[in-house]
Amino acid sequence: MVNLVEAQKPLLHFLLKLAGLRPTTVEIDPGTVMSFWVPKTNQYINENKKPKKKKKKKKKDKPSVVLVHGFAAEGIVTWQFQLGALTNKYDVYVPDLLYFGGSKSSGSERSPEFQAQCLASALARLGVARCAVVGFSYGGMVAFKLAETWPELVSHLVVSGSVIAMTDSISDTTLQRLGFASSAELLLPDSVKGLKALLTVATYKKLWFPDCLHRDYLQVMFGNRKERAELLEGLVMSNKDAVVPVLQQKIMLLWGENDNIFNIELAKNMKEQLGEKATLQSISKAGHLVHLERPCAYNRHLKEFLSQIVIDDPINNK
Repeated sequence: MVNLVEAQKPLLHFLLKLAGLRPTTVEIDPGTVMSFWVPKTNQYINENKKPKKKKKKKKKDKPSVVLVHGFAAEGIVTWQFQLGALTNKYDVYVPDLLYFGGSKSSGSERSPEFQAQCLASALARLGVARCAVVGFSYGGMVAFKLAETWPELVSHLVVSGSVIAMTDSISDTTLQRLGFASSAELLLPDSVKGLKALLTVATYKKLWFPDCLHRDYLQVMFGNRKERAELLEGLVMSNKDAVVPVLQQKIMLLWGENDNIFNIELAKNMKEQLGEKATLQSISKAGHLVHLERPCAYNRHLKEFLSQIVIDDPINNK
């Protein structure tokens, strides 16, 4: 029987190629690889191609933007409504974090720090020296760590539906409010009922899909369950170990006003913690999945913020 979710991938891949992106895999260390969609002009994917006889005039480099996905879907599924809006003006890179899509590691490390380290290494191999990073949910935590540890790499930061770090108090309060016993119960559903419960708390408007589509989505998007459960275990840290980093980048917190997982009050508190370089922009009638529920509004705010790159960043303004 045809899996409807899997069957849609060729169409999505075709649209991505029309937008100028190509798939590739980057080996970081033996046993650790990350899959990416990258600009078709990227030197890494073209280095083995034969040079063309007729040389074209070199185009001015575009600023690079890296889109980092959340926990319930791989990169291109998460950002499918943002890619077309960005590829005209930006070199867009869409990674799959470890244990999502085609990315994997034979090692035992499961922390957001390790995800950020692997992402930084992969971007270096792809020739990305400076970029804006957009992170959603779990990807937002990885993005914060990337910006903190590699300030020379990250010029601007956009985060949606996330926190700087998942402390035990934030985790316990959130799970208790939502009525889930654990993060795995919420984010790693193993049944149609569990996936429906996740979508209910993640969206503003209640969505209806046939049960067969839920089953197909579970089969395609929730692989590597053991490793992902370990990622969730490695995510939570003690309150006493949590420190708000002093970040050099301009930061936009781009939030669904009705986010039930990480609510707008949490975003407001985070803005105050991050200081004057952080701004908060909320989008009405949108929940945790704001980029999917209100893509036009999300893209408008995102592009307005990213337009600052060539103004603020001397490296990208050459």
